[in-house]
Amino acid sequence: MIIPTLAAAALAGSPAAMPAIAPDRLAPPLSYRTMAAPTGTPWQSAAEGNQATVAAPPAPPPPANTGDSGGEIVVEANPLHTPGDPLERVNAKSFAATQAADKALVRPVAMAYKHDLPKPVRSGLRNFLNNLREPEIFLNFLLQLKPGKAAETLGRFAINSTVGLAGLIDVAKRKPFHLPQRANGFADTLGYYGVKPGPFLFLPLIGPTTLRDLVGNGIDRMLLPVAIGKPFTDTRYATSTNVLRSVDHRAQFDERFRKMQASDDPYASARSFYLHSRQAEIDALHGRGRNDAFAAYHPPVLDTTLSPGAGTASLTASLGAAPTWPASADDAALPAG
Repeated sequence: MIIPTLAAAALAGSPAAMPAIAPDRLAPPLSYRTMAAPTGTPWQSAAEGNQATVAAPPAPPPPANTGDSGGEIVVEANPLHTPGDPLERVNAKSFAATQAADKALVRPVAMAYKHDLPKPVRSGLRNFLNNLREPEIFLNFLLQLKPGKAAETLGRFAINSTVGLAGLIDVAKRKPFHLPQRANGFADTLGYYGVKPGPFLFLPLIGPTTLRDLVGNGIDRMLLPVAIGKPFTDTRYATSTNVLRSVDHRAQFDERFRKMQASDDPYASARSFYLHSRQAEIDALHGRGRNDAFAAYHPPVLDTTLSPGAGTASLTASLGAAPTWPASADDAALPAG
């Protein structure tokens, strides 16, 4: 009988006396090593601790080589998104479409506007549109508990709306008033109180923005329609003024747009310029920098931006100096609050 023979052989300590057992009669192992063992390596059952030498199963055939990788398995992964820009692929496509529209339509119209319309007329229209934003700037200085700057903004609005012929002439920035135009908006108020910008967005007809700025600028746009009504509630008024702002801005900063478009990565340059300039505005509200560094950024079509990691100096050198608001000598002496 086989069983007594096996028992006797085991007691005698003579493995050679054990009859051969076919590998296919062995019970399947309860656990495997994660590494393939070469032929003849003792396998040890994790459950029983018995050892037996078995032939290793044949290795599976290598995968067919369909490329030029030399038979190696190549694993490709999507590149990580830029921090702060989780919708980078969608934004980049929107940016590319906007660039195409700029080349075909926006820039030609802006250049015709710049060359065919006298500079005093263009400046008057720009002053008029900027003057309409003074009430929202005034309100946001109040929300930020800055009564001094709020009073100056209200004074600018009163002077330019009367002496300045409904804002066509910026009289308030001149002697004897010296009241600079400052940047502010509800998006700045949110940032001032610590609300993070959220994801970067590049939207058709709006341009670069963030979730915080999109919400804040939308609230700013509602101020005059809600407080006054017509003509600010008229769709024709909103459309015409937005188009005028966009064309004027495109004409005013054409050189910087062209430098940005000629960079190695125009989208990254535009994103970075926007993010850095917006942060500069909010820093200025805390007294870290000048408050006249950038306009309260309500970007028209194709307005540019800054990309993370690019220093302000290098971006200024590549894209040109940032537009500044008129400032007086008294501005630096004003407290941040």
